[in-house]
Amino acid sequence: MSIGSITETTQYLSFKLGEEIFAVDVAQVREILDVIAITKVPQTPDFMKGVINLRGSVVPVMDMRLKFGMPPTERTVNTCIIVMEVIQDGETMVLGSLADSVQEVLDLEPDQIEPAPRIGTRLRSDFIKGMGKQNERFIIILDIDRIFSADELIVIAEGCRTE
Repeated sequence: MSIGSITETTQYLSFKLGEEIFAVDVAQVREILDVIAITKVPQTPDFMKGVINLRGSVVPVMDMRLKFGMPPTERTVNTCIIVMEVIQDGETMVLGSLADSVQEVLDLEPDQIEPAPRIGTRLRSDFIKGMGKQNERFIIILDIDRIFSADELIVIAEGCRTE
C-alpha cells in the first residue's frame, strides 16, 4: 500500500522502539501481551527471539529493534509483545513483535501523513508506509507485510514447526 492509497482516516497502534515512535494499522493487530517466556529456536535469524505459546499456538517473536539495526530490546516494566497478522503471498502468518512500550491508538487523516523519505537505492525503505505527523512529532508508519522478506518468513515459519 502506498501513501496515495490512504484516502480516509485510519487508526494506528503506536509504540516505541528506542526514542522513535512507530505505528502499524490497528486492523493487523490481534492483541498486546506482557512479555512471557520466549523459547529460543536454534539457527534462526538474530532478530527472531524465539517462540511463545499463545493459547496452544506457536507464535514467533521478533525483536524489531534488531531488524532495524538498533540495539536489542531490554526488558522493562513497559516492554510488551504486539501480536500481529502478516500477509505474504496471500498467506496469513501470526507473529509477535517486541516493543519498548505501547503508546496509544491514534487516528491519522490522509493530510497528516507524508510519503516515506527517499533514502537512496542501497537502503530499503519500502516497509515504511509513510510518516505521520502529530503534535510536531513524526510517527514512522510501518507496512508490516513488507518488513520481512519472503525468505525470512519461510525461515521463521520453519523455526516454528513442531514435530
